[in-house]
Amino acid sequence: MPNETRPPRGPRPGPDRRPSGQQCPPAPPPADGEELVLVQFKGHRKGHYHNRRRLALRPGQYCLVEADRGRDMGQVKYVGPGQPEWWRQASGQGVLQEATTADLARLHENRGDEWEFWDICQEKIQYRRLDMSLVSVERQFDHKKITFYFTADQRVDFRGLVRDLAAIFRTRIELRQIGVRDEARLKGGLGICGREFCCSGFLRDFVPVTLKMAKMQQLPLNPAKLSGPCGRLRCCLNYENETYKEARRKLPRVGTEVSTPEGPGVVRKIDLLSELLMVSQAGHAGLREWPVAQLKWGRDGDLPGGRPEAKPGDGCCGGRKR
Repeated sequence: MPNETRPPRGPRPGPDRRPSGQQCPPAPPPADGEELVLVQFKGHRKGHYHNRRRLALRPGQYCLVEADRGRDMGQVKYVGPGQPEWWRQASGQGVLQEATTADLARLHENRGDEWEFWDICQEKIQYRRLDMSLVSVERQFDHKKITFYFTADQRVDFRGLVRDLAAIFRTRIELRQIGVRDEARLKGGLGICGREFCCSGFLRDFVPVTLKMAKMQQLPLNPAKLSGPCGRLRCCLNYENETYKEARRKLPRVGTEVSTPEGPGVVRKIDLLSELLMVSQAGHAGLREWPVAQLKWGRDGDLPGGRPEAKPGDGCCGGRKR
C-alpha cells in the first residue's frame, strides 16, 4: 500500500521554505468579488481556500474543501478578501461545496473511529519499542488518509510502524513529528489568563521567545510563571516587547548619573510604563521617585528624554578606535 515516511531528511521545499536569498513569489491578486475562506479542522489546524464557486458561506458553517488527493471537511471561520499572503495558499486549493446532514454524520463517525485508531497505533508503538509519544490522530473526511501526530526527543525510524498501520487500515498513512508547542496547539486548553491558548486561537506561526524579553519587561525570572503549558516561554511575552523596547530607548540605564531639580543623583530603578525613575541622592535617605520629564542626563547633563549622544573620538561607539 502507498504510504509516507515523514519527516524527510532535509527541509521540504514550499512557499515558506525557500533557498537563502530567494523570496516567495507574490500571490496572484484576487479578481473583483472573489473571496477567501479560512477553514478550521481538528486540532485547530487551519487552511485558506479559494471560494471559486462563490458559495454563500458564513462563519460557523461546515464545508468540503480540496485536500491531499481527496476531500476534507472543516468549519468556516472567516469569509472575505483576506490578506495578500493568504492567497498564496488559497490560490492552489478551493472550497467544493457546503456540508450536508449526511456529511456531518460522517464527520461524527470519523471522530469516533479516531479513538480506535489511537489504541491500535499505541499498541504497535509499544510492540516495536519506539521512543515516541502519540499526540493525536486525524482521519481525512474521504477516508483516503490517516495522520498520526507524535512527539519525540530524537529522530525516530518509524518505517516499520507505517507498514503495520497501512496493512491494518488499507489506506495512506502519514506520521508527522511535531514539537511541544504544536502539541499544545492540537490539544488546546486555557492559559493562566483564563482565555484559550493563543496558539490554538489565532496564532499561525510561532515566533521565537527569549528570556531577554522577560528581562526587558522587568518580570520576575520565575520559570513557573514565565513558561506555558508546553514548557516553553509564553508566546504573549512577544506581544508588547517592541513597546517596552521603545520605552527603554527613551530612558537612561540603571546606574546613570542624572540631574534632578534638587541636585545630582544616580538611577537605581526604572518604571517603564509610568516613566518614573527611582534615584538615590546624597543627603537623602532611601530612593526618591522622579518623572523622567524633570530629569536631565548625558555627557553635559542637558539631554532630557534621551540617551547621551555619541561624539567623534568616543571609542568604538562614536568614532575611530585609538
